[in-house]
Amino acid sequence: QVQLVESGGGLVQPGGSLRLSCAASGHTFSSRAMGWFRQAPGKEREMVAAVAALSWSGSRTYYVDSVKGRFTISRDNAKNTVYLQMTSLKPEDTAVYYCAAKDGYGLSYKGDEYDYWGQGTQVTVSS
Repeated sequence: QVQLVESGGGLVQPGGSLRLSCAASGHTFSSRAMGWFRQAPGKEREMVAAVAALSWSGSRTYYVDSVKGRFTISRDNAKNTVYLQMTSLKPEDTAVYYCAAKDGYGLSYKGDEYDYWGQGTQVTVSS
């Protein structure tokens, strides 16, 4: 069983920045594609960003259009951790952010393609 623990959420003003972290258990982290999703109240869960495993020879990262140029996904395989660096935050970014792991190497764009989920961390962007 893969366990994922998100951290780094909080309250930030519009235009501010936050860095979310997701710590994963086990030694198989480097073999898994990872993703960040978010869900706002009354809305469906949506993919935010994804990063492939190093073993994947295809596309390495994916971002939903609404966060391109503002968010950056990265991973530190030595620390079994994936990050989501968020800048220029907007009120529309307010949501619970979830880390997800896949039993596979390549990028996945839908929630049902991921096998493990963290508990979520709240991000609130408000003045």
